Amino acid sequence: MNFQSATAADVQLLAQLNKQLIDDEGHRNRMTLPELEQRMAGWIGGGGYEAVLFERDGMSVGYALFRREPEHIYLRQFFVCRDVRRQGIGRRAVEWLQQNKWRDAPRVRLDVLMANEQAIEFWRAVGFRDYCLTMELG
Repeated sequence: MNFQSATAADVQLLAQLNKQLIDDEGHRNRMTLPELEQRMAGWIGGGGYEAVLFERDGMSVGYALFRREPEHIYLRQFFVCRDVRRQGIGRRAVEWLQQNKWRDAPRVRLDVLMANEQAIEFWRAVGFRDYCLTMELG
């Protein structure tokens, strides 16, 4: 496995992966691919976010998008491609991020949609604990 920091040249790939993430998790986001590209470009081009691409055998197999907050890392997006899930890629990526990008962070926070049971199980399996439940009406 290889991990590399994403650049502006990777925005199209990141947007495509983000679209797959949105579809897989059942998110209500209805942005088009061009809209996702524009948003991603803003995030990594001065919006305070950093993205890391996961590669195996020369192929992109996932990514993480995060930003540093004063008291924690906020992991906004984390995705492993469907056809390579349950092969240890996600776990290895989290370990690499902890050792390399998040080494000095006191904690890492993320949001998971309640209906995304597989993601909840994954995050608990790699050591995350429930902290907060966001609720909405409407």
